[in-house]
Amino acid sequence: MPSPVKVDIWSDIACPFCYIGKRNFEAGAASSGVPVEIEYHSFELSPDTPDDYSGTHAKKIAEKMRITIDEALAMERRTTEVARGAGIEIDYRKMKPAKTLTAHQLLHYAKREGKQAELKERLMAAYFTEGRHVGHISELAALASEIGLDHDEVVRVLESGEYAAAVAADIQQAQAYGIRGVPFFVIDGKYAVSGAQSTGSFAEVITRASQDKAAAS
Repeated sequence: MPSPVKVDIWSDIACPFCYIGKRNFEAGAASSGVPVEIEYHSFELSPDTPDDYSGTHAKKIAEKMRITIDEALAMERRTTEVARGAGIEIDYRKMKPAKTLTAHQLLHYAKREGKQAELKERLMAAYFTEGRHVGHISELAALASEIGLDHDEVVRVLESGEYAAAVAADIQQAQAYGIRGVPFFVIDGKYAVSGAQSTGSFAEVITRASQDKAAAS
């Protein structure tokens, strides 16, 4: 069995291609046969999103990209089809656009508790499929408790802003790397992969990183 390859992933919860990229990467890693150690890092795709956005996702996209509602709806339909190909069902009708800064703090807490990967999947499913509000502490605590994190401790951590500095550090590191869009994968500190690439592309770069690692040792 080859030694694990470290993978650092910058992504946002409210980013459909981050979810698609996550699934493609996981499938690529599995097909490569190389064990990977994944660490998720914070990136806010839409930092100007208010805590409570009253409009639809299509309205938000239309405003951000300065396109018509019809064009935004067409984008949603295309993304839904791509996501379905990765085994993800996106329901834009239920979706509640939210500021994700607090959710990123929760992911840092979950990393400390050894449950970051589980929480990442739970938050994305909650946002894209179930229409849960991932910007509210009460909702985040409820979702965290579903994967075994302590509800009251999550509330305390998020209300205190204990992990705000860690989130800011991730965002600063992304800027230092020149990351302008997500998902963004740094594999074994050597290979950079941007976007929701194919399963085969991920498998290839993971295998190459593993071979380099073996050769160096």
